[in-house]
Amino acid sequence: MLIYLRVLKESFNFAVSALRNNKLRTFLSLVGVTIGIFSIIAVLAAVDSLKKEIDGSLSSLDNSTIYLGRFSFGPSEVPRWKSEQFPDVTYEEYQYIKRNVPNVKAVSYTLNVPQEIMKYERATVSNVQIGAVTYEYYELEALDIAEGRFFNETESNSGSNVVVVGDEIANVLFGSAQQAIGKQARLYGRKFTIIGVLKKEGSSLFGGSRDTAGYLPVNAVRKIFGSSNRSLVPFIVLKPEKGVESDAFIASLSQKLRMSRGLKPDEINNFFVNQLKGFTDLIDNITGQMNIIGLIISGFSLLVGGFGIANIMFVSVKERTNLIGIQKSLGAKNRFILFQFLFEAVILAVIGGLVGIFFVFIASLIASTLTEDFEFVLSLKNMLYGSGVSILIGLISGILPAISASKLDPVEAIRTGM
Repeated sequence: MLIYLRVLKESFNFAVSALRNNKLRTFLSLVGVTIGIFSIIAVLAAVDSLKKEIDGSLSSLDNSTIYLGRFSFGPSEVPRWKSEQFPDVTYEEYQYIKRNVPNVKAVSYTLNVPQEIMKYERATVSNVQIGAVTYEYYELEALDIAEGRFFNETESNSGSNVVVVGDEIANVLFGSAQQAIGKQARLYGRKFTIIGVLKKEGSSLFGGSRDTAGYLPVNAVRKIFGSSNRSLVPFIVLKPEKGVESDAFIASLSQKLRMSRGLKPDEINNFFVNQLKGFTDLIDNITGQMNIIGLIISGFSLLVGGFGIANIMFVSVKERTNLIGIQKSLGAKNRFILFQFLFEAVILAVIGGLVGIFFVFIASLIASTLTEDFEFVLSLKNMLYGSGVSILIGLISGILPAISASKLDPVEAIRTGM
């Protein structure tokens, strides 16, 4: 065992010495591997960071949340021309579902309305994202209130002119969340009393931060735009009770709505049941495909680096043929020569890989600094993966030159090198 360790140590020392004596060659070999490892780790880190940001943006909603409407969140077998003829879900259907569908924890009726300008005296906030919802939406979205409250059932049903605003709106119009409560801001040409301010959230990957949002009772918006305005896209948002089997609940929900709309058994559903879990699965699928595509592209860079190491190792064997012959004539075993060149290739690859990981780390710090609301994640798993790939590339690139060097005949090697 000690003999093998000594052979490994001496082979390692020979490899390090050879790399020091050929600094330019060593540098050129490192560049290819560094670029390859940098590309792979950067792709993995970028996809991980993107997935983390998406998960954070969707964390406020439970995967079991269901959106019922005339639009599908994903691919559908129903032709587009046909789905465009589907009727909107109505406020009456929301009330019907609330009364007749069992195992519902919360259900809300929402309208997607145009962005609006909110004014208070001379202060103005543009592009306010308006959410027209019923009072149950507070429970569905798990909204955090910093000051005041959300509107109640009475205000929701009567369509009272009250509004809950985001933190940024309160600060721009009134200076603070506390000062905003009880003030009247103008929306859609009418005055709405601010009864609540949401906690500061920060920007979202999808651009829909609640800091610039305002929530109104849906019936207040229906008074303004009318109850059958096709430009306002309504959804019925539901959350089943905990422990309820998802497929059974969706089947029951679909059957109730079919009965309400008087659809015949041979007619298809003229509505879509969208579950948030399906959306998150779609996101996971997209990020998985991005990972694969990125790895394939990065793999070509790493392949070039591997070929570079192999080429230089063959050159090194050619230059040191005379030395190999002398070593063998003095009793060096084939494995000593093999390890000597194999170590040289592995050391080159590992150093290149570590430099590549270091550059990714620097790039992640710069990216995180430049983009305040996006955290670039460089995980230990990805760094270990990069190190492992480096060692593998070194072994693959160096094995053939090392074998060819170890099989040289000492007499022919000395004669050829002279």
